[in-house]
Amino acid sequence: MNLGFVSAILPDQTLDEVATFAGQTGFECVELMCWPPGEAERRYAGVTHVDVVGLDQPGADLILATLGNVNVEISGLGYYPNPLTPDREESQAYIDHLGTIIRAAPLLGVGRVNTFVGRDWTKSVDANWPRFLEVWRPLVALAEDHGVRIGIENCPMSFTMDEWPGGKNLATTPAIWRRMFEDIPSRSFGLNYDPSHMVWQQMDYLAPLREFADRLIHIHAKDVRIDRERLNDVGIMATPNEYHTPKLPGMGDVDWGAFFSVLTDTGYAGPVCVEVEDRAYEGTLERRHASLRQSYAFLRNFVA
Repeated sequence: MNLGFVSAILPDQTLDEVATFAGQTGFECVELMCWPPGEAERRYAGVTHVDVVGLDQPGADLILATLGNVNVEISGLGYYPNPLTPDREESQAYIDHLGTIIRAAPLLGVGRVNTFVGRDWTKSVDANWPRFLEVWRPLVALAEDHGVRIGIENCPMSFTMDEWPGGKNLATTPAIWRRMFEDIPSRSFGLNYDPSHMVWQQMDYLAPLREFADRLIHIHAKDVRIDRERLNDVGIMATPNEYHTPKLPGMGDVDWGAFFSVLTDTGYAGPVCVEVEDRAYEGTLERRHASLRQSYAFLRNFVA
């Protein structure tokens, strides 16, 4: 396994600065954000460390040289919009940019693109399914053609009222993943697995590692703390921000020893990237750097 981090937490740093920090800290890889340059639609979105629009081989070679100079690899290219949003024009823009990222990945020697499936949050899973197939069958076929594997993160994206009640990402549970992979069986389609999202949904975060071992494309290392007193007060039907807090690895409810014990049993040998969404560390660049150093020191206990 290779230990890295998600570059979204360093939006104000250049690619060179991100790479230099990663190399100096000891990280082996970075998941680089590839949003189109422009205003962010939410926290951790809109970050562009690789602008894939118009990227050619000479441009890709410069990016690879920047990373190679500090012995850091690209774990994957990240872009997390809602391709199934009911606004068809907005949806098409997301789909088109995903296609651009998939085509750009081979120029960078990258075999992973990480994203969300998306969802119309006002409709049921079944009502979303025809559109899911309409959008994702061609995208997965495109990935196959370019030797790329798509890692779908299992975040429900249901934290705020504008994402309520269904959330903006279908791929949230084992039952849905089974259905996804039955209808789109390509090995180019898998999971960017984050155990923290299972914890706050009150679900087993170890069993899916075993069942979906052959679909694990990328791992996000993020922890979460559940406020049980608050949960007992508001219940699971409340918006999740009312009872859970994202934390750095080792500072929440994930048992990382158990997690890596099972993960190593599966034979997984890909990237494990720290995803910092802990507000306690977001105030300054120095604090964000500290959060990554702390996460690195903790996870080195499990990732040799």
